[in-house]
Amino acid sequence: METRACVLHAQEDVRIENHPVREIGPQDVLVRVGAGGLCGSDIHYYWDGGIGSIRVNQPIILGHEFAGTVEAVGEQVSKLRPGERVAVNPSHPCGQCKFCLAGEQQHCLEMQFLGSAMRNPHTHGGFRDFIVVNQTQCEPVGDAVSLGEAACTEPLAVGVHAVVRAGSLVGKRVLVTGAGPIGALLIGAARHAGAREIVATDLSAAPLAAALAMGASSVINAAQEPEKLQRDYSADKGYFDVAFECTGVGAVLKSVFPVVRPRGSIVQVGVSGAADIPVNALVGKEIALIGAHRFHQEYAVAAQLIRERKIDVRPVISTTLPMERIAEALVLAKDRSTQMKVQLSFA
Repeated sequence: METRACVLHAQEDVRIENHPVREIGPQDVLVRVGAGGLCGSDIHYYWDGGIGSIRVNQPIILGHEFAGTVEAVGEQVSKLRPGERVAVNPSHPCGQCKFCLAGEQQHCLEMQFLGSAMRNPHTHGGFRDFIVVNQTQCEPVGDAVSLGEAACTEPLAVGVHAVVRAGSLVGKRVLVTGAGPIGALLIGAARHAGAREIVATDLSAAPLAAALAMGASSVINAAQEPEKLQRDYSADKGYFDVAFECTGVGAVLKSVFPVVRPRGSIVQVGVSGAADIPVNALVGKEIALIGAHRFHQEYAVAAQLIRERKIDVRPVISTTLPMERIAEALVLAKDRSTQMKVQLSFA
């Protein structure tokens, strides 16, 4: 059996090719992919040839945000049946290393993450018509939501994990810097977790509109009003109980410290090479600076939140194109002034 696949060969060189589909093992599931979302890593792989030291040095099937319909199951699969619609978790930890055994699977030493160039050979992703995955990677999404919505499970899981890292948000005042897809979905997770007030910042109108639709109380266009955050929220040693930094820009992280109250928390979600951290503020205000990396059990939580529409992810989906137009989709996805989550549909 063969499948069409979106294969990146080199920088700005993506092709639709036929690839073999591996045999279904006893605990495997064959999924017909229906929708997939372009993530920042897909965009960087295409436009930059990699992310930092991670380079695409061999052909790789892109995609780690996707959902589809179960076509067939292995003989030992009991929780899934053909015809069931599922979100596919791209994370496949080994289950045997010290981190897996400690329940910290997101730090697995032998992680196989779909669509990632981190390992050699690269781990092929889900932008193809058919894929075989382990049954543990599939979360049912029911029939009430679209497969496009279900394909948002992975980025929502990142937001849910960040909220878990922050601790209870009930009644808290929250700042989210960077309202792209991760930031906007995180806003939905924070609102669901009981945040009293959520302020979101970004440089463009489209993310800020999505932030409001996802539950932000108010937004700040940092390009138009660069001083507003500090002017309105830095008095009396800061206003916010928790800040989620989603841009990965060092200067933005630095700007968060004055507006977080003493003994508040900053959860770093966006990735960056380096940042100038104001250590005096970190120490003097006893701020907790927390990292948040991917997810594990939060994937199932995110799938349930989408399945039951407790978090409506539709405001984040901006454009959907057929898989054959992936190059066009990657151009669109680069335009953050008008686009949020650009998705592909599969026949």
